[in-house]
Amino acid sequence: MLRFLVVLLVALAASSIGFKKYVWFISIGYGFAIALLGVVLLVMFQAQLDAGTTLVCALLVIYGIRLGGYLTYRELRTSSYGKRMKGEIKDGSEMSLGAKCGIWAGASILYACEVSPVFFRLSDGLGTNAAVIIGALVMVVGLVVESTADLQKQRAKRANPRQFVRTGLFGFVRCPNYLGELLFWTGVFVTGFGALHGLVQWLVALVGYLGIIFVMFSGARRLEIRQNKTYGSDPEYRRYVSTVPIMIPFVHLYSVEKYRWLVA
Repeated sequence: MLRFLVVLLVALAASSIGFKKYVWFISIGYGFAIALLGVVLLVMFQAQLDAGTTLVCALLVIYGIRLGGYLTYRELRTSSYGKRMKGEIKDGSEMSLGAKCGIWAGASILYACEVSPVFFRLSDGLGTNAAVIIGALVMVVGLVVESTADLQKQRAKRANPRQFVRTGLFGFVRCPNYLGELLFWTGVFVTGFGALHGLVQWLVALVGYLGIIFVMFSGARRLEIRQNKTYGSDPEYRRYVSTVPIMIPFVHLYSVEKYRWLVA
């Protein structure tokens, strides 16, 4: 438990950037927290790492650096994004310190729980099995999907900032970057199979996995509401949203706006 406390403290330290702008608790802070947690796992368990578990930890680092770097670039260098978000996402200046601390703690606990399947495998001295291999492959697929979606959207918005994106991966699902996230963390969760034992370990791992699923669908709902306001009068947009699933390919879920329990 002491080692897991270290993991949580690292997540808290990395995500504390959110005190500058509260949304950074769950964006820039999230990316760099996962990267640092991957580094911590590599250092903490270096004696028992093998090729498979080293790869999984390295993928966490790569994932976090890519996401954190991309979100930082978008936040600080992309003027169109700043203008689009201005007024839609508050800077948190009116939020109480207690509320900010609550978001900080909750987000950090989620990040620690997300990497817990890898942590528990390594803390029990277990090496690579079939679950690690399969999980790592799913993680790679998720990372590629998310990275490709971010790049495609960036290029499309640069070419036509006022047009909704429907090319590339966006022709299969409307939120392919969130799909990539789901795939990546599904892979992480799978790596715990054969290693997770006892109610506590399973609960911690499930909190991380189900928590990120909730966050992704909440993000999809927030995006849907914003796009409906912007493009709702466009017949092509209405046709697009009625025929392309919001996040999961081949699953006929076209809207999550009505699910108010998803935080938007």
